[in-house]
Amino acid sequence: MSEGTQIYKKKYAIIRPSVVKEITHASTVSNLAFRVGEELHFSSEECHELAVAGFMHDIGKLELAKYVRGHENETLVIEEMKYVRRHSLLGAAILKEKGYSQKIVDMVKYHHENCDGSGYPMNLMREDIPVGARVLRVCDVFAALTSDRPYRGAFDVDTAVELMIEECKNYDVEVFLAFMRVVHQPDLEQILDTSALEEKLIRYIREDDEQMLLYD
Repeated sequence: MSEGTQIYKKKYAIIRPSVVKEITHASTVSNLAFRVGEELHFSSEECHELAVAGFMHDIGKLELAKYVRGHENETLVIEEMKYVRRHSLLGAAILKEKGYSQKIVDMVKYHHENCDGSGYPMNLMREDIPVGARVLRVCDVFAALTSDRPYRGAFDVDTAVELMIEECKNYDVEVFLAFMRVVHQPDLEQILDTSALEEKLIRYIREDDEQMLLYD
C-alpha cells in the first residue's frame, strides 16, 4: 500500500462513518418533517420544501468537519460550542449560494431556534421563527434522541417523547401536537428505520475504497 493510500484511509477513518450517521439522521428528519407538514395541512409544495430542508439542515457541519474531526467524543468548551453553533448559518449560506429557495434557506438557518428565545443563532421567539424551522426543530430533536450518540445509546420512542414534553417550552404548540400525531401513526417504525440506507452508504464507501486501491 502506497503512502498516499495510507494517508487517504487514515483521513477518512473518522469522517466517513460520521457522514453515514449524518445522512441517515438527515433522512429521518426529512421524513418526519414531511409527515408533520401533512398533519398541518401544508400544500404539497410546502411539504416538499420541508423534506428538502430536513435533509439539508445540517449541511453546514461540512464546513466544521476539519475543526471537530478527531474530537467527536470530547466535551466542547464554551468557545468551541459557539463555533460549532455556527453550522446553521453556514448551512444557510451554502444553500443560498446553490440557489435553494429562501424558505428552505431560512428553515435551515433557524432550525435551532426555540420558541422561548433560548435557541440560536438569533434567539428568535415564537412567530418570529419561520414555521418550517419550528417543524424542523421538533423533528431534529426527536431524531437525535432516538439514535445512538457517542456519549449515550438511543432512547426508545416513549422516553424520547417524555423528554421532549419536559422541554415543550422550546416548541410551537400546534407543531408539537401535529408531531405527536405523526409519532403515533402505525408506520412510525418504517419512518425511523434507516438500516437499508445505512447499508447502501457503507457499501458505496467500500466500493470507493476498492477503487482507490486499484489506482494505488
